[in-house]
Amino acid sequence: MQKTYQDITQGIRPWNALGDFMNYFFGYTPECREALVQESIQEPINPTTEQHQWAVFCAASVEYLCQRYNVPCPVWVHDVAFLALTEPWFEALGADKPQVQKRLQQETPEPFARRNIFCGNRVFANKYELAAKVRP
Repeated sequence: MQKTYQDITQGIRPWNALGDFMNYFFGYTPECREALVQESIQEPINPTTEQHQWAVFCAASVEYLCQRYNVPCPVWVHDVAFLALTEPWFEALGADKPQVQKRLQQETPEPFARRNIFCGNRVFANKYELAAKVRP
């Protein structure tokens, strides 16, 4: 996740960087999951609001994935810098609509919601697991 966040701060679109991370976490090297999340992300000295949002999102992601896949959760995700955003952040298609925000608040996993991030419950849908379920 450290490289993912670094890519985001260097201008790579966040969902592209996260997609690359997910490919390694779920598909290419699932046996290395602990190593993929172990190193702490490093925010720039004066992060933009968007950079900080994505830093907190990355911390929530690691906590969520560790819980979901029984990976030891690194202590850095509980650093005070990554505990919560001051304003709610809705990150999904149509997130500017009140009815979508309400749904996101109801469906978002706890590691994100506790940090004031509302992204729904499919943000880390594992395409590898889904494909295995539909194979004959």
